[in-house]
Amino acid sequence: MIPLLPVLALLLPLAATAQVEREPVDSIVALVEEDVILRSELDQAIEGIESQVAARGESLPPRNVLEEQVLERLVTQRLQRLRAEQTGIRVSDADVDDALNRVAQQNNLTLPQLREVLEADGYEFEEFRREIRNEILMSRLQERVMNSMDEITETEVDIFLASDQLGGREYLLSQILVSVPESASPEQVGEARARVQEIIEQIEQGMAFSAAAISYSQSPDALEGGDVGWRSISALPRPFAEAIQDLQPGEVSEPLRTPAGFVILNVRDVREQGEVIVKEYRARHLMVSPSELITADQARERVQELRQRIVEGEEFAALAREYSSDQTTANIGGLMDWFPAGAYGPRIREVVESLEPGELSEVFQSPNGWHLLLLEDVRESDRTEETMRAEARRMLADQKSQDELERFLRELRNESYVEIRL
Repeated sequence: MIPLLPVLALLLPLAATAQVEREPVDSIVALVEEDVILRSELDQAIEGIESQVAARGESLPPRNVLEEQVLERLVTQRLQRLRAEQTGIRVSDADVDDALNRVAQQNNLTLPQLREVLEADGYEFEEFRREIRNEILMSRLQERVMNSMDEITETEVDIFLASDQLGGREYLLSQILVSVPESASPEQVGEARARVQEIIEQIEQGMAFSAAAISYSQSPDALEGGDVGWRSISALPRPFAEAIQDLQPGEVSEPLRTPAGFVILNVRDVREQGEVIVKEYRARHLMVSPSELITADQARERVQELRQRIVEGEEFAALAREYSSDQTTANIGGLMDWFPAGAYGPRIREVVESLEPGELSEVFQSPNGWHLLLLEDVRESDRTEETMRAEARRMLADQKSQDELERFLRELRNESYVEIRL
């Protein structure tokens, strides 16, 4: 499962600035299958992008360039929404309410306060609900596409690790992509190469890389300034790694020819990837949960009594076997064998981190009942290999899902009827 699209978290701040005065007669800027995109929709989306870019302190391309980029994104979003509806994806009112509550919480507001803020800025709440519903539709369609992929196997992880594609430096990257068709003629390749050179010249003359990406990039991340995120140098394709390995933050690579076209990379930051050392704990635990036979007060009193018996010399393990409600540890004397602090939730973490080896905790409560902990030992464990396997699996899954999604969106765009009237 993937989370709601990232734009969902931005809807509230955008809504405060994105309301546009609508003309009495709205013009059509694109036909998308049997649907249309109106000039007012495009203007509103552009003002939203302008708000985001201004918040990042970056410059914008000329209006006509921005219109083309934003309209293409609107077309892609509309096609996804139509395909989701055609394939039976539905979003209930309860789903929308849950998402609205999350947006309100992210902005430290209650739902009524969220509505007041939106309406005070001239943004209709029902229109905001529709935007949320559309985001959920697209998110679920993308989930369906990515869930159709084969799962990452242990063999794939082994091969990935054996190829030494993890470790070393990590780079925070942005990109600009100038697309070249798969069966491009020499003239088309030459035109793309010339366009790339023009972009590089503009960057050298002082144009911000993010502004150039918004203006010219044909990658899906163009309107985010081409943001790629952190990437390990050894996980990048060899030509990319060789192009950036000697670059300092702020520097830009030479154009790289790829199957998709020409790519320019911008190194925004660099960091070293180190070992992963985790503090682990070995403890014994017993819990008494309230039930139909024992009240919460009785459960607390029983654990207090058991604690006193341990203090007086009885064995913790024996009492855990006899009295503990924790079915996962009771039959092994309450043993919790070498675990990171957060493995059993925040309350256990808080208690175990407060103890010294050999120390018995006070009686404490969690949503599951009343507890007692005996910390036996603490150690530092090298989890680098485990973390690398998890990171390898995540990187493989991310790459597969991104490739699958981009392939799906290209096919969706190519097979659909779209007429641009900008």
